[in-house]
Amino acid sequence: MHLNNIMSNEQLIINYRAALKHEKNSEIAKYLKQEINRRGLKPVLN
Repeated sequence: MHLNNIMSNEQLIINYRAALKHEKNSEIAKYLKQEINRRGLKPVLN
């Protein structure tokens, strides 16, 4: 299932960054990263 119709690009990146901050969400972070790559986005962390 793709998140195309569920999350905007901005929501996707925000949720990915939040998942990275919480190690217990590593599976979620991996899935979100795959979706980010599929969409051709580049989340930049400062």
